[in-house]
Amino acid sequence: MFYDPRTDDHGLPHNPWRALVTPRPIGWISSLDANGTANLAPYSNFNQVSGGPPMVMFTSTPRKDSLANIEATGEFAANAATWDLREAVNTTSATYPAEVDEFEAAGIAKAACRNIAVPRVAASPIVLECVVNTILQLEPKSGLPCQTTMIIGEVVGIHIAEAILTDGLIDSARLRPLARLGYMDYLAAEDLFEMHRPILAGS
Repeated sequence: MFYDPRTDDHGLPHNPWRALVTPRPIGWISSLDANGTANLAPYSNFNQVSGGPPMVMFTSTPRKDSLANIEATGEFAANAATWDLREAVNTTSATYPAEVDEFEAAGIAKAACRNIAVPRVAASPIVLECVVNTILQLEPKSGLPCQTTMIIGEVVGIHIAEAILTDGLIDSARLRPLARLGYMDYLAAEDLFEMHRPILAGS
């Protein structure tokens, strides 16, 4: 089959777009509003975008509390969403009123970050402390309406739990990160394997 996403005429029971680019890591984003109320929400349009300096991005569609908070304070934390934390991650995906602290609503313990004021998920084995680098309102060339904002954060602090290290390396089998597939489907990393990049003769 073929369809033009500008017309959305795919003829399927549900839009397939989110099932086409998978798996997608989940950024469990914590932030603070201007009054100091914490917010915690998962975003599946999330990824690393730079290694030097390290930066991550996520998108908000439409505007959500996380975006408003980050605009106000210039800070956020990306907490790793894992198999062990899956129910808490799902609970915080609900649309709570802006004045509700999702940490408290979901019974999630907070821990302090080092270089930003935003709290982190105490049980998350990897947390990236971020300051805003760029906030970009996406503007499609097609002229179609768009309510998506991209937030790029520069990582200024990294927390790694000793329990997910094996011989000094991040052990993905211990971490068991969650990833978003299509529709309501998720994946927890289990079947791991190594592939080494080939080295061409003379290179």
